[in-house]
Amino acid sequence: MQRPLPRKPPTIVRQPGVTAHAQIEDWLADAIAAGQLSPGDRLPTESDLAAWLGVSRMTLRHALGELAQRGLVTRTVGRSGGTFVAEPKLEQDLTTLAGFSEQLRRHGKVAGARVLAATVIAASPAAAAALELADGERVYDVRRIRLADGRPIVIEHSQFPARLFPDLLDHRLDGSLYDLLAAGYGMRPHRARESLEPVVAGVREAEALQVEEGAPLMLVERTAYAAAGQPVEYARDLFRGDRTRVVVWTSELGDR
Repeated sequence: MQRPLPRKPPTIVRQPGVTAHAQIEDWLADAIAAGQLSPGDRLPTESDLAAWLGVSRMTLRHALGELAQRGLVTRTVGRSGGTFVAEPKLEQDLTTLAGFSEQLRRHGKVAGARVLAATVIAASPAAAAALELADGERVYDVRRIRLADGRPIVIEHSQFPARLFPDLLDHRLDGSLYDLLAAGYGMRPHRARESLEPVVAGVREAEALQVEEGAPLMLVERTAYAAAGQPVEYARDLFRGDRTRVVVWTSELGDR
């Protein structure tokens, strides 16, 4: 569906330090956030929109490119192509420890998983330190693609101490691993230390997540602990930057 343009275009300020493309980007982002543009809406053609805004097509393309990088619009080519308002991002709330499947259920999405590899290996130095293991102690190494309504969202790479979870790999690994740890071993993760780092997709990550090479990703490194305080998982997950947003609630802020 293509929404009609408002009667009056937004005012573009022409002064040093204020770029036209950034103003257009902000205006369209605000319209999407306010619900004036809905997921699936098709924007006018570049020539029509540029003429209506009173800017060059190059300026407009710059603004649309930035919006695409932020995951607010998608751009396709061909006879049925154009610029479309994207589906809203999936919020990952790091304030409480909830597995990916549970987070998706809260958004009304169907969670899925495709197992890439599941093996027993010696813990890497980083994993051994995080899981409080001796050098060379064995871990289950599980790599999966997590899906939301069938679309790839996350590359998961988790390691679990083999001595805590005997025969873990004999179970089905295409569902919630946290539910498996709880039901099979009585050790559901209770809290976690997580760190976030922006990265870009390499060739393999781009292919797995169906994004372009160099697309923004969010690396979430996590050590999860059972209720008794014992580390049970060390993970390094890669989230698509165009489909996910990280949310953290804070309270009792000090002086700034």
